[in-house]
Amino acid sequence: MERQDGRLADELRKIQFIPGIAPHAAASVLSCFGGTRVICAVTVEEDVPRWMKAQRVEGGWLTAEYSMLPYSTLDRKRRDIANGRLDGRSSEIQRLIGRSLRAVVDLKKLGSRTVWVDCDVLEADGGTRTASITGSAVAASLAFEKLVAEGRLAENPLRGMVAAISVGMLKGAPLLDLCYEEDRDADVDMNVVMTEKGEFVEIQGSGEEAVFTGKEMEAMLALARKGVAELVRIQRETVSLTARPGAEDLASLASFFAKK
Repeated sequence: MERQDGRLADELRKIQFIPGIAPHAAASVLSCFGGTRVICAVTVEEDVPRWMKAQRVEGGWLTAEYSMLPYSTLDRKRRDIANGRLDGRSSEIQRLIGRSLRAVVDLKKLGSRTVWVDCDVLEADGGTRTASITGSAVAASLAFEKLVAEGRLAENPLRGMVAAISVGMLKGAPLLDLCYEEDRDADVDMNVVMTEKGEFVEIQGSGEEAVFTGKEMEAMLALARKGVAELVRIQRETVSLTARPGAEDLASLASFFAKK
């Protein structure tokens, strides 16, 4: 089927991870999946949660927070603080981000530290959770390399990359990386989180007043595998380029990535 933006069924939107977007963080990237843009920033606290101390759990902890800024959607989204509590969707997504990253991080190698991953959606055009997970993995990798270089970590605790992508069934066709309109109209919507080794971390899928067959599920998972492999390639390229000499010039680096 013909997609509204001209992409093929198995084609990702334009993917960019622009580093250095939040200079006071240990590391940060602007994660761009087409029109979806999320700031993913990592900060490190030299302490662990009280429950870890009480239970004498070795190592550190990694957790995430997620929010959509009021102007990220066409109609203004009220801040969670205005409602007096975190909404259910934001809570579910930030837990997913944390689980996804903890799947590829050796927490014992962190020492007695808490790694905070903050994901703030600047613009939402579908796939904000997948952009958050994938961008956060890049930011975490850069942060860990910085901590190793500073002598605060003996070795990088990241065992490998993790990435996430959306797939779905729309008018009988399996599609990769759904934009907002496709996600809204899809008969089946699925988010797939995988490691760079092709292992599944989490699969979230459901029909919207529809059902799907095993054959359709396999078709969607095949698209997800293809999409994650491409995302990992871009993640690795971003980390490699950011680590090159002269990468401290964040303005030039951001300009370079913006042109890719």
